[in-house]
Amino acid sequence: MPHKRRAKTHIKMQMSRQDIEQSLRDKGLQPTLQRVGICQFVLCMADHPTAEDVHAWAEQNLGKISLATIYNTLGSLVDVGLLRELKFSHSEKSIYDNNLDEHHHFFDVKTGLIHDIPVQNLELSMNLGKPFKVEGYEILLKGTVKP
Repeated sequence: MPHKRRAKTHIKMQMSRQDIEQSLRDKGLQPTLQRVGICQFVLCMADHPTAEDVHAWAEQNLGKISLATIYNTLGSLVDVGLLRELKFSHSEKSIYDNNLDEHHHFFDVKTGLIHDIPVQNLELSMNLGKPFKVEGYEILLKGTVKP
């Protein structure tokens, strides 16, 4: 099932161009025209896009831009902590998440939408024994969302 990116999962960041430029500077990144444009999409508009989703948007809104530039920009944004890169078993592609709060995900197998699930909405009990030291976990639930 192809990835869709319009699930209403959390409140999008409302950032002006100046806010984005300052955030990039604060993280040590030069606020180039392409970087700022890509940030406007991935931080303020998109829900769990792939690099190909970002590339399609950028081609329509920023002009000719290589997929390599998209991957490099997304990698830089992940490196400085403005995005998270996720790999899920249902897709070979990386998915980028602008919700940096601790949360889990629900994949709707019927629509392809990915929904954020707050950690307080799930209970997990672990009994792994002494050899295991858990430093974190992410849960992907799969199913369908009733309309």
